[in-house]
Amino acid sequence: MHDTTTELLIELGAIILGLGILGRLAGRIGFSPIPLYLLAGLAFGKGGFLPLDASEEFVATGAEIGVILLLLLLGLEYSASELVTNLKKQYPSGIVDFVLNALPGFVCALILGWGFVAAVVLAGVTWISSSGVIAKVLGDLGRLGNRETPVILGVLVIEDLAMAVYLPILTALLAGLSLGGASLTLVISLGTVGLVLYLALRHGRLISRAVSSDNPEMLLLVVLGLTVLVAGVAAELQVSAAVGAFLVGIALSGEVAEGAHNLLAPLRDLFAAVFFVFFGLSTNPADIPPVFLTALILAVVSVLTKIATGWYAARRAGVQRAGRWRAGGTLVARGEFSIVIAGLAVGTAPEIGPLATAYVLILVILGPLTARWTEPLARRFLYRGDAAKDRPVPAEPPGARAVDTPGSTAAAN
Repeated sequence: MHDTTTELLIELGAIILGLGILGRLAGRIGFSPIPLYLLAGLAFGKGGFLPLDASEEFVATGAEIGVILLLLLLGLEYSASELVTNLKKQYPSGIVDFVLNALPGFVCALILGWGFVAAVVLAGVTWISSSGVIAKVLGDLGRLGNRETPVILGVLVIEDLAMAVYLPILTALLAGLSLGGASLTLVISLGTVGLVLYLALRHGRLISRAVSSDNPEMLLLVVLGLTVLVAGVAAELQVSAAVGAFLVGIALSGEVAEGAHNLLAPLRDLFAAVFFVFFGLSTNPADIPPVFLTALILAVVSVLTKIATGWYAARRAGVQRAGRWRAGGTLVARGEFSIVIAGLAVGTAPEIGPLATAYVLILVILGPLTARWTEPLARRFLYRGDAAKDRPVPAEPPGARAVDTPGSTAAAN
């Protein structure tokens, strides 16, 4: 028993220290550390250089907490009224985003002969952009005041909301539920989302007042305990623990949301990093080379479809051509959500893991590059003279606070 505990402490210490070093290295070179976390997991997982056995169960639990905290803090960034307003304004762009970006993953899985459930999983992997990586890119490039930034945020908000519908459906499919069972799960999920939005809109102050505390320790314990409890109940109802955490975040607002965000952000960053490492640990590196070419082709297609999505959404909002290209290039990055979706399917559709890992590695590296170079390349080869029309406005756009999404710090990006 003593030897097992000692080995566990040594492995956990090495993992956390390694994550810190990788995060600092990524910060020095100006890149997201997500690829480094995934590579670290691949190196020390099954089939890697030095498999970690003693800490496997603890890391798996930490990964679950990481997903819950990612979604909780994402929910804290948006008020219910902001979500409803964005949904009304941007839903056509959300539909285009879904069709253009989910379809390649769905078709790819069917072509590979993986079946319908795997196709639904891969559709989600290719559909959802990385809010965390994109938030960091917007800040690094000084584009928070650009005309296209509210459009980018609107698309991301719709994707986040769509997770409240997609994840329960996916959970039901992965659990092997019948059509009736899946339909019941979806009804429960939609009813829960609707109820939470109603309570948040009508009684958000009362909920926040009940949770509020001047003592940071009490606020941390109450918010974290409530989130984990709701996430567990949601998982029991086949609604998805992640959605439960997201809804708790939406229900809190004002000073409570801000205080909880400040307290929980370091925990989120730590456990989110553990989650990415765990996903790498669950993937055998030997499984990646056979699917790398497929992942590369899928990534190239995804770059084009996301640029088209951003172009359409920005054009619909009246943004000039330069801003349309910037919006499209910024939306390319995939990251935390793609890994979350693939992680849910590891037990049921293990073939998704290697492809998703390679796919995310490619696009999390390409994302910051396309954000920076899509518009200059388009201006050089396709048009001239629109850049002056897209100068940043002096003030930060409404809703810009939402760019501080989970993963925007070094540890979760």
